[in-house]
Amino acid sequence: MPEIEIFSGDITKAATQAIVNAANNSLLGGGGVDGAIHKAAGVGLLEECRKLNGCLSGQAKITKGYNLKAQFVIHTVGPIWRGGSDNEELILSSCYKNCLKVADQNKITSIAFPSISTGVYNFPIDKASKTALVTVKDYFRNNQSLISRIEFFLFSERDFNIYQNNYSLIFGN
Repeated sequence: MPEIEIFSGDITKAATQAIVNAANNSLLGGGGVDGAIHKAAGVGLLEECRKLNGCLSGQAKITKGYNLKAQFVIHTVGPIWRGGSDNEELILSSCYKNCLKVADQNKITSIAFPSISTGVYNFPIDKASKTALVTVKDYFRNNQSLISRIEFFLFSERDFNIYQNNYSLIFGN
């Protein structure tokens, strides 16, 4: 199991080898985390994203990090919350699992995640954090991985506290 740390702060400042972008299907930038990452990375990221032909919900694609500290950006598209009856949890779990797979395929050893889908996509933070943390735990239980460090970056103190509490419940420390 990798070392896991939870932060309240700006994911664009993460010193991990890769950061995850909670993107929209176009991968061409947007609001929230997506807009912040595109702004910090610079125009090179947008140019590379244009060549990727978008991304389906639950999938993940990788680009260079350009002006970020991170060498890579792994883009994933989370589900829009529709009340829980549209496979939202399964799709969200696929986001985290596919980001970890892409990281392993590219020999990445450290990765930072935002809270995917909890902004404008309205996924409830408590449910989203449990899905994220259980998916990470299961991934490392079932896969060989080079990843030794995972960081979660939360935008607000409230979200940070929810992740901290659920981390203790799921990992038991």
